[in-house]
Amino acid sequence: MLAQRLITAALGIPVIVGVILLGGIVYAIVAGAILALASLEFCALADRSDESRPLWRPRPLALTAAAGVGLIVAGAEAGIDEWSGAIAAAVALTLVVAMLRADPPRDFASWVAAATAVAYVGFLGSHVVLLRDLDDGARWVLLAVLGTWATDTFAYAAGRLFGRVKLAPRISPGKTLEGTAAAMIGGFASVFALGMVLDLPMSTAELVLLCVVFPPFAVIGDLAESFVKRGAGVKDTSDLVPGHGGFLDRLDSLLFTVPLVYYFAIWVVL
Repeated sequence: MLAQRLITAALGIPVIVGVILLGGIVYAIVAGAILALASLEFCALADRSDESRPLWRPRPLALTAAAGVGLIVAGAEAGIDEWSGAIAAAVALTLVVAMLRADPPRDFASWVAAATAVAYVGFLGSHVVLLRDLDDGARWVLLAVLGTWATDTFAYAAGRLFGRVKLAPRISPGKTLEGTAAAMIGGFASVFALGMVLDLPMSTAELVLLCVVFPPFAVIGDLAESFVKRGAGVKDTSDLVPGHGGFLDRLDSLLFTVPLVYYFAIWVVL
């Protein structure tokens, strides 16, 4: 398992960094595809009305959610007004499709799953496009992505080596206070180093403030996805990413840290 994780990371990280640096329509398409797949994974977990249905044969409302997520990403690439309209349209579209099927007892749970996927995966996830479209957007995205990976790595490594006290055993039995403490310290140091290396337009005080708030958001994002999986009774959201589970498993902390960096950039720095 560890070897598979390392191979996937070795192959995937350069591709992801390259797409971030490239930007433009290619970046938006890749982001939209990943988020759409993550929304299908979420719907498969949240809608337990047909547990025998495989991920590759999603229910109509799950497909509607994935289309809505793609619409939101396209709106984010077009501009803030278009993004806002796409969010409203995507939520409304899931309800319209549910009503057209005209079977409330069967489809209510599917609609709740689809609407939540649009909000959780589509709304939060689409900030990766908004962040990339800022001035110095590639460097902001690299800060968010690499900082999140570093924070998660410190938490995982310290938890495996020194973890004793459970952080939230009913949500994620594997997470420990020791690992969380390492995430706070290692995340602070990583974000500070990235901010300096990437030469982002922040004062030292602004960078330190971001370093303080960034690791808790990463931990909360990780716990939020663990809550979803624990509620669904599964270990991974899918097996689409060898050694790492599903796309939603890889996005968990990013769904919180990327919006944080975006609003920090526009409200505090820019």
